Amino acid sequence: MVTLITTLLFCALNLVIFEVHANTCDTYNHPQYGIGQCIDTNDCPNALYQSGLCESHPINIKCCFSVEPMKEEFRAAWIATVANIDWPSSRTATPTQQQAELINILNTVQTLNMNAVVFQIRPTGDAFYASTLEPWSLYLTGTHGKAPSPLWDPLTFIVNEAHKRNIEVHAWINPYRGRMAGSTYELASNHMAKRFPKYAYTYNNYIWMDPGSTEVQNFIVNVTEDIVRRYAVDGIHMDDYFYPYGDGTDFPDASTYTAYQQSGGTLNKNDWRRSNVNTLVRTMYTKMHIIRPKVKFGISPFGIWKNGVPQGITGLSSYDSLYCDTRMWLEEGLVDYMTPQLYWQIDPPAQSYPVLLDWWIQQSKKGRHVYPGNAVYRISPTEHNWPVIEMVRQVNITRSMRNRLALGNVFYSVKHIVQNVKGIKNELAILYKQKAIIPKMSWL
Repeated sequence: MVTLITTLLFCALNLVIFEVHANTCDTYNHPQYGIGQCIDTNDCPNALYQSGLCESHPINIKCCFSVEPMKEEFRAAWIATVANIDWPSSRTATPTQQQAELINILNTVQTLNMNAVVFQIRPTGDAFYASTLEPWSLYLTGTHGKAPSPLWDPLTFIVNEAHKRNIEVHAWINPYRGRMAGSTYELASNHMAKRFPKYAYTYNNYIWMDPGSTEVQNFIVNVTEDIVRRYAVDGIHMDDYFYPYGDGTDFPDASTYTAYQQSGGTLNKNDWRRSNVNTLVRTMYTKMHIIRPKVKFGISPFGIWKNGVPQGITGLSSYDSLYCDTRMWLEEGLVDYMTPQLYWQIDPPAQSYPVLLDWWIQQSKKGRHVYPGNAVYRISPTEHNWPVIEMVRQVNITRSMRNRLALGNVFYSVKHIVQNVKGIKNELAILYKQKAIIPKMSWL
């Protein structure tokens, strides 16, 4: 009798457990495979199923996941050319050697089933492509304004080679930075600081162009239009450098602001600065899409919009320090995708990766995609020495929010993947075992 009672209690307990956990297959969001469906295990491709989620069904019915779990996912890496961070490794290497390095990068990206690169073509008002508007980059040839010899066009080359491999190329430009801190080389005569010397300032040891100048704004728009018109790039991309990161002194744009006030402008200086950046972003978005309606426009801003937003997050306010109203760009659809640089770990509460990502996707009122930027460089022992599992966890967290427009990841930067620092290439090979296409943008 005791045995019978025990058995009945055990069965009842199991029924309660099953009742609590039953039929959660359609709400359980697997971090890698997404939402499942309750079907016969014989119909489940490659037996990608999990027990315990379809318990009111017969025993042969399990929670099944698609054999192609990531049909759409943006998987990209930045290729930084400024200061030769990623490419080319040498400014004095031959074009053949530089091309071989690019091919190695693209082959690595292709092998990992990644599908995009963000290639820096205008780091400091210079060009990694044949431009009639701006000088050849020092970082390509070793001399500012000097063309490569024999002549070749890196942007044409990478677009052709990437497209052969079904990899998108997003051309990354920096709008206002004219020369890096500490650099002393003489600027070529057609550099923007020479074109508009009135609006070229030395600030924090950089040369920086004034975002308040309509002449400078129009020039940057013209440069962008030229790229979109002449090259089959899949996207235009800008990062977080609009107004510069401060050095404790005010940016020297007092005369431009005074001219604005004298013309009848009534905004305070901070709002005026944000308005200048907003105007550039809006104009670029509009004009590039007139030329090529399908070209994509993305921005990768500093990962915190305002200090204290969302609650519990602390850090530099890009709204107040860089004069970027990045939330507004996302809300109003002035970008096709946003890649906030979420260069923090998951667990610290002050800059928590999942907390910030959740906030960013909430701002996408018009359905624009969010592809967070991930600091793969921080796994390096010479940097922050993060464990490599941090990157894996961040990708899986992003995937857990993909039904809310978190549709991929962008890694900074590609050399750490190519060098397989701490086995990151091996981990990405597992995460990206299945191929995926670039997420579709229905509004383009």
